[in-house]
Amino acid sequence: MKRPTQMDVARRAGVSRATVSHVINGLSGGRVPISPETRERVWQAIKELGYEPDAGARALRLGKSRTIGLIMPDLYNPHFWENAEGVEQEARANGYRLLLCSMNLNIQYGEDAFKDLVGRRIDALILMGSFVYESEEARNTLIRSLERGLPIVEISDRVTKDYLADCVLSDYRAVAAAAMQHLIMLGHRRIGLIYGVANSSLAEDRLIPYKKSLQAVGIPIDEQLIVHCGPTIEEGYRAAIHLLQKPNRPTAIVAINDLLAIAVLRAAGDMGLRVPADVSLIGFDDIAIANYLIPRLTTAAKDAVQLGREAVKLALARLRDPKRPRQVIEVPARLILRESTAPPSC
Repeated sequence: MKRPTQMDVARRAGVSRATVSHVINGLSGGRVPISPETRERVWQAIKELGYEPDAGARALRLGKSRTIGLIMPDLYNPHFWENAEGVEQEARANGYRLLLCSMNLNIQYGEDAFKDLVGRRIDALILMGSFVYESEEARNTLIRSLERGLPIVEISDRVTKDYLADCVLSDYRAVAAAAMQHLIMLGHRRIGLIYGVANSSLAEDRLIPYKKSLQAVGIPIDEQLIVHCGPTIEEGYRAAIHLLQKPNRPTAIVAINDLLAIAVLRAAGDMGLRVPADVSLIGFDDIAIANYLIPRLTTAAKDAVQLGREAVKLALARLRDPKRPRQVIEVPARLILRESTAPPSC
C-alpha cells in the first residue's frame, strides 16, 4: 500500500498542503490564521489515513532532530547501562530520543561509530569511556565536531585541556585509596588486584591508589599480586583462579569493577574458599546485583544514573547557549561497606 503523504491529508481535510504542514509542525506562530475546526479536521485526516511525518525531512525543515547520540564502551558491563539509563531518562524528560551505539571495547569500531554519529542529524552527542584519549582519529573527529558547533559531552574519569568539550567528571582515586585503607586497617598485607582492562591506560584511578596506599604504610608492591587480564567476566574468573592458586595467596582482592569482583567470588567458591572468611573482596561501580550477592559486595559507587542525567543537562544547556564557557561538573564517588570484607583469618 502506498504510504500516505501530506497532500493526501490535505485532500481528505479539504485544506492546502501548507496548512497541513503548519498544523503538524506548529510553525504558523499566529501569522497564519488556522481555526480550531481546521486543525481538528487535519488531525482527524491524519488519524484516518495513518499518516506519519518523515522524521528526516522534518529535521531538515526545523534544523533539529530531537535526537541525542550516545556512544557507550561495552554492552556487557551493567555499569554502562546505568549511565545510559540516566541519559535516556533526562533526554525523554526533555522531549528527546536516544540514538545509542556501542564500541564493544574496540577502538577502531569506536572511531567508525563516532564518525558515523556526528555525520547524522543529531542535536548533541554524549561519549562514555575514554577511547577519545586512545585514538588520534577520534580526537580529530571530536575537535572538528566541536568547531562546527555540535554539543558534545564526555562522561569521564579525567579531563583534558586539549579540547573544550563539556564534561561530567567522576573518578575513583580518593575512594580507591579509602578502600585500600579499609583493608589495611583490617590487617591485610597481601592484597591482590584484578586489573581487567581493554588497554593499559584504563582504570589508572584504581591502580595508582592501590600502589600508593601500599607504599604509604611500607608494604612492598608485589607485581605478582597484580593480575592483568581482559575486561570480560570469564577473563576475570581465570585471573582470580591464577591469583588464588598461589602458595602464598592474598588475603584480600580488589577488582577494578563489580563484574570482575563477581568472577572472583565465583572462583573463590569453586576453590572452596569463603568470602570474607578466607579472602576479602572489594569491587567498583555498585551495579544493582552487588547488593544481592552472598555476601553483599563491598564496593564503590559513582551514581551512574546521575552521571548520565547531568551529561544531558550539559548538552541541552550548550544547545541553548553555544558560546557559554566550558563546563565541567564533578560527581563524587563513595565507598559502600557491606559484607565482603573482614580481618584476615591468619
